[in-house]
Amino acid sequence: MHIDILTLFPEMFSGVFQSSILKKAHEKEQFSYNLINFRDYTESKHNKVDDYPYGGGAGMVLSPQPVFDAVESIVNNQKRKPRIVLMCPQGETYNQKKAEELAKEDHLIFICGHYEGYDERIRENLVTDEISIGDFVLTGGELGAMVVVDSVVRLLPNVLGNKDSAPQDSFSTGLLEHPHYTRPADFRGMKVPDVLLSGNHAKIEAWRKEQSLKRTYERRKDLLDSLTLTKEDTNLLKKIIQEEP
Repeated sequence: MHIDILTLFPEMFSGVFQSSILKKAHEKEQFSYNLINFRDYTESKHNKVDDYPYGGGAGMVLSPQPVFDAVESIVNNQKRKPRIVLMCPQGETYNQKKAEELAKEDHLIFICGHYEGYDERIRENLVTDEISIGDFVLTGGELGAMVVVDSVVRLLPNVLGNKDSAPQDSFSTGLLEHPHYTRPADFRGMKVPDVLLSGNHAKIEAWRKEQSLKRTYERRKDLLDSLTLTKEDTNLLKKIIQEEP
């Protein structure tokens, strides 16, 4: 996968791409990236990329010209148009399903806005996706793009050390992930559940499934509404509900 990021503040990404999993994945050539300051593409003699909104109002609006020209410089001569993602509070709320969808692409372009908003022609004629990471407003799209890129890259083949890690993440199965424990088995009198020490893999998997259902029911009931539960899961959920204090 190759990722292009259009931003007025490319320096914001240096820590993210030079740390942890993203750094290792880039060094192993499991993905590549390019940071593009779209101010470099403006035709304004004053080097501006924004202007006052028609009709009046507060704030400044990003002009279409530098953004269109920057994107076109990337996609020229490409047979297939890449996914072009606009980071925007008006976009669809980001989730794991969208991350898995984007992880199948060979090329992603992210547009990070600033100021009051985008000229609507960018939204209507250039982008393929609009993404919001939540119902709140940031000063720009950079932080949102970092979140999306991290969540996508970790899903690429061989990026995570254990191939089973990503499929078992919270939301990947539709449920929140079960609790985890590690050594010591007894820490200050707080003990690991006996079933995890039993060596009985069937019982361990059953416990994990029940705990996953329980945690989802307690913390995110809304997730259960969109799931098709098996008969076994339905019975487990009934048991969990009955055991509520």
